[in-house]
Amino acid sequence: MITYIHERGCCLLQFYKIVSEGIAHNSYMIASGGSAAVIDPRRDSDCYLEIARKNDCTITHIFETHRNEDYVIGSTELASRCGAEIYHGARMAFGYGMGVHEGDRFALGSLDLTVIETPGHTEESCSFVLRDREISDEPYMVFCGDTLFAGDIARTDFFGNERKREMAERMYDSITTKILPLGDGVILCPAHGAGSICGAEIADHPFSTIGYERRTNPLLRIVKEAFVSRRITETPYTPPYFRQMERFNKDGAPLRTGMPRLHPLTVAELNPLRISGCQVVDIRAPTGFAGGHIPGSFSIWRDGVPAFTGWFLNYEEPIVLIDDFNLDLEPVLRHFVRLGYDNLSGYLAGGFAAWYRAAQEVSTIATCTVQCLRQRIDAAPPFLLDVRDKKNHTRVGSIPGSYHVYVGELPYHLDEIPRDTPVVVYCDAGFKGSLAASVLARHQYTDVTNVLGGMQAWMRAGYPVEK
Repeated sequence: MITYIHERGCCLLQFYKIVSEGIAHNSYMIASGGSAAVIDPRRDSDCYLEIARKNDCTITHIFETHRNEDYVIGSTELASRCGAEIYHGARMAFGYGMGVHEGDRFALGSLDLTVIETPGHTEESCSFVLRDREISDEPYMVFCGDTLFAGDIARTDFFGNERKREMAERMYDSITTKILPLGDGVILCPAHGAGSICGAEIADHPFSTIGYERRTNPLLRIVKEAFVSRRITETPYTPPYFRQMERFNKDGAPLRTGMPRLHPLTVAELNPLRISGCQVVDIRAPTGFAGGHIPGSFSIWRDGVPAFTGWFLNYEEPIVLIDDFNLDLEPVLRHFVRLGYDNLSGYLAGGFAAWYRAAQEVSTIATCTVQCLRQRIDAAPPFLLDVRDKKNHTRVGSIPGSYHVYVGELPYHLDEIPRDTPVVVYCDAGFKGSLAASVLARHQYTDVTNVLGGMQAWMRAGYPVEK
């Protein structure tokens, strides 16, 4: 959390940036004169209430810059706990809150928030310009949502190929006619940082300004037609869970009124859930998963939960977590809550050890080093499957003779992967390879090997790279 507090006489200007790791989401809280506003809150909203409590202020306003696609917005959750009003763009028929239009203004103590409509990422996207009237009428900050990032610009593909050009043009106009004219010294407060799926090249900067982006952001240094041409040729990944996020964030997600409790499950309790089709997620490292795991489980390591659960898990069947020692599961639980997975049933009490001690069936995944892989390629080449994202596949290159399918899209390309040939999977370092191997195993592939160290180890070993 990044905090700025400035005391002036009887007034107190407070600014908080709350970063949600994994989904690289930024929310903000500002306060003055005892009133506070939250911009783009996350679903686990305790942090905002705690900030308000510690600073003797009341959250009176909640602002949404747009209908988010990559996480559940926490507006209704927070409003149910503090009574604040919710505001979002009027160009979409939301099931909650109030619509705002260009020029609408809101006061919080000495602070003033003015709405500017900035469509492009979505039709109803808005940005909120902050002025501190006690100091000046000049803009001080702009909460720009997914319109402009540090080093990048948000995707414009959510309305299909037939509207790509239109939305790219609207994005360009929003930036050049609404945001850039605010002034070079204005601080940018985007809704995402580096690692978000909503942008391909977001810089790892905690803050930026309009002037810095004007001079350094490559997409702001080209003319409109070049900007649009680049946008319409891009094909960013779209995980299937985005559709669920769109529904939740348009109509309002189910209220949680706090974090749920994870229930410990015995082996006897887990087995009936497995028979009925529950989703078993093994959050251990690839080496632990390879050595032994519950048959049919997904290998999604802890840090990979926010990025990959939405590709593979549904919102109906119960979800059960498998770990070794079940230490500090709350951060993992928060990832599921932020993605709207309220079907998380619990975790295996005693960890994976409880499973094999109960004499249950155990599956394994073969692993190999890059040296072993090189020998296999020279002797009898397997089907070599590269499951990295297309950016790394293109920039870094690949192992000669490999076939590329991004791990998230693997279930849609199984007919391209032979079942009568050994399959060797590699990624950047071995984690996504373990996930891919678990997906293949769930689809009855019986001879699958994950390369430990992946492309990083292959290159460090000095082996050839194909570009």
